[in-house]
Amino acid sequence: MAVTDDEVIRKRLLIDGDGAGDDRRINLLLKSFIKWCNSGSQEEGYSQYQRMLGTLAQCEFSMGKTLLVYDMNLREMLNYETIYKDIENNISAAHDKIADCKKQILRAKRIRKNRQEYDALARVIQQHPDRHETLQQLEALGKELQHLSHIKESVEDKVK
Repeated sequence: MAVTDDEVIRKRLLIDGDGAGDDRRINLLLKSFIKWCNSGSQEEGYSQYQRMLGTLAQCEFSMGKTLLVYDMNLREMLNYETIYKDIENNISAAHDKIADCKKQILRAKRIRKNRQEYDALARVIQQHPDRHETLQQLEALGKELQHLSHIKESVEDKVK
């Protein structure tokens, strides 16, 4: 069964995780440990021991860095959740405000329609004389009618 380069790379990426080279460091640490166990001289053993300590320090540093990044990501998630809730609240408030504005627009349209009807009626009313003037004209016509009736009676009396 032939393993392709892509499969090898994919497996290494899965093992490596975030790409910090942790699998390589662990393999290097394991090889250093085996060399340290098999070292013949104390000098060579001390050298391997120092390399292992250096590799362990790198692993601890990488682990600390990863933990810091993880904590930062958690804080950012909480921050994003807070921002998301604020945005949701702002959207809800905007929908409420839009609904209120629509009600105000309907009210304003109704008031405008009523004013237009009022203005139309006012123009019609303005074309006619006012009540006081009409009553004066009626009174004047009534007097004139009485006067004409008297004239008619007097003419009829003269004709008879």
